[in-house]
Amino acid sequence: MTTDSPQWFKSSYSDNGGQCVETAANLVASHGVVPVRDSKVLAGPVVTVGAPAFASFLEGVKNGMFV
Repeated sequence: MTTDSPQWFKSSYSDNGGQCVETAANLVASHGVVPVRDSKVLAGPVVTVGAPAFASFLEGVKNGMFV
């Protein structure tokens, strides 16, 4: 696997209930993006989010903005 290949990670908060996403944070340093995909459809589409936007999203989640 090269550094350009996403190394997918599923959150430890996922309960295997079928509604999970995976991210590949290993591309932040080299490409400035965070790929995101549906964990149920591994060969499906990937949404590529800019690292600053993804960081803002995570901050919003931590602050309860999406409850």
